[in-house]
Amino acid sequence: MSTPSVLGFAAASGTGKTSLLTKLIPILKAHNLQIGVIKHSHHDFEIDQPGKDSFRLREAGATPVMLVSRHRRAVISELSADGDISLTEQLALFPNAGLDLILVEGFRHESYPKIELCRPSLGKPLLYPEDSSIIAIASDQPLLTPPGLPCLDLNDAEAVAKFIIEIFLKRPRD
Repeated sequence: MSTPSVLGFAAASGTGKTSLLTKLIPILKAHNLQIGVIKHSHHDFEIDQPGKDSFRLREAGATPVMLVSRHRRAVISELSADGDISLTEQLALFPNAGLDLILVEGFRHESYPKIELCRPSLGKPLLYPEDSSIIAIASDQPLLTPPGLPCLDLNDAEAVAKFIIEIFLKRPRD
């Protein structure tokens, strides 16, 4: 069984990473691709609810806690608040059986293939001059990019999906 390709989407907060991914995933699925997603959050979050058994078990000190039903599974693991998390560690734990592609939102400072999202109106600096792992830019305005760095239309999810299917997934992997 082959390991799925990993492709990230990197940009400043508010650029539209999640919005683009929610449009891309159904298009990619329509091409018979099995897609997984890893989303990096800079905030603390709870997926469990106070008062529920799984929450009470975790609060009692169990980690990880796995919650399983006929419909889905969730594993809740406590991480050290002062420790760094890496994409490599998350990929090693990610259930990737049967996946063709893992889309990653975030981990922009790590070196792995990424599409940079850009909205010039936000006034944020471009990442690609400092990040050689950016393989394309998706912008809501045309940009002059160096040769070999395609500029895609951020508002055209079909065009971004076409790039992923016809260029990214067909290229040799390291």
